[in-house]
Amino acid sequence: AYAMSPAPSRRHQKISMYISSMFFNYLEKKPCEVYAAPFDVRLPDENENDDDIHTVVQPDIVVVCDSTKLDEKGMRGAPDIIIEIISVSTAHHDINEKFYLYEKHGVKEYWIIHPYEETVFVYALEKDGQFGRPRAYAREDILKTEIFPDFLLDLKSVFTS
Repeated sequence: AYAMSPAPSRRHQKISMYISSMFFNYLEKKPCEVYAAPFDVRLPDENENDDDIHTVVQPDIVVVCDSTKLDEKGMRGAPDIIIEIISVSTAHHDINEKFYLYEKHGVKEYWIIHPYEETVFVYALEKDGQFGRPRAYAREDILKTEIFPDFLLDLKSVFTS
């Protein structure tokens, strides 16, 4: 490999695959879809043409319920859920810079997963357009998302994977 970023850890990949598969199975026959990295999410500024978009991210997992945002390049606009699995090399960027970027562009839920601490923080966009206080989950908890009230994620299974 030449001039490449190192691949995520095996633990990171297992967590990503597990959560992606849980969403994939849950979303079967529903209008929403799940995508795992690498998958481009283009976040345009106001009236920015597609060719001029400078803000492109590749979250670990995205859930999209508006199919008009999807195209062959990935998607244009904010997904409903973005999940980032923290790595040492990306922690500062994911926790700080991406937090405000996702809030600014209207991501409904932003999950930050700490694989070695075995915790998840879920930020939900409030009516004022800002993320509220996070809901904190640990290994023994069942994570619930406001977007899909009947989707339950057993974190013990996530962190055992």
